[in-house]
Amino acid sequence: MIYGFLIFLHIIVSALLITVILLQSGRGGGLAGSLGGGVSTAMFGGQGADKVMTRLTTGLAAAFMVLAILISIASSPEVGQQDSVVRERAAQAETMPLQSLKRVDLPVSTSPMDLPIPLEEPASQTPATDENTGNE
Repeated sequence: MIYGFLIFLHIIVSALLITVILLQSGRGGGLAGSLGGGVSTAMFGGQGADKVMTRLTTGLAAAFMVLAILISIASSPEVGQQDSVVRERAAQAETMPLQSLKRVDLPVSTSPMDLPIPLEEPASQTPATDENTGNE
C-alpha cells in the first residue's frame, strides 16, 4: 500500500522537477522567457523568479532523492524473509517422505573376457602387385 503511494508521489515529484528545470532561465533565456514573457517579471520582480525557481528546484531534487531512498527501503524484503534457493530445497527435501527402494534385476552383461578367442588369425589379404608376382 505504502509502496504504491511512494511510487505515485515519486512520479509527481519527477514531473514537477522536469517542468521547473525547463522553466528556469539559463544563459539563453530558457523557456521561462518565451512562455511567461513579462508575467514572471511582473509577479516576482526582476530577479525574484530566478530565486524562486532555484529554491523550488532544490526542494524538488531533495524530495526526489528522499523518495528514491524510501522506495528502496519499502521494496526490500525483511531480514528474516530472505531465503536462499539452497535453504528452500533443503526444506522441501526434509518434508518429502522417504520412498522405499524397489529391487530391480539387471540383465546379465557379457564382458570381452567371456567372448571366445579365435585360435588362428585370419590371413591378411593383400592385393597382388607386380612386385609380389615377379611380373614386369
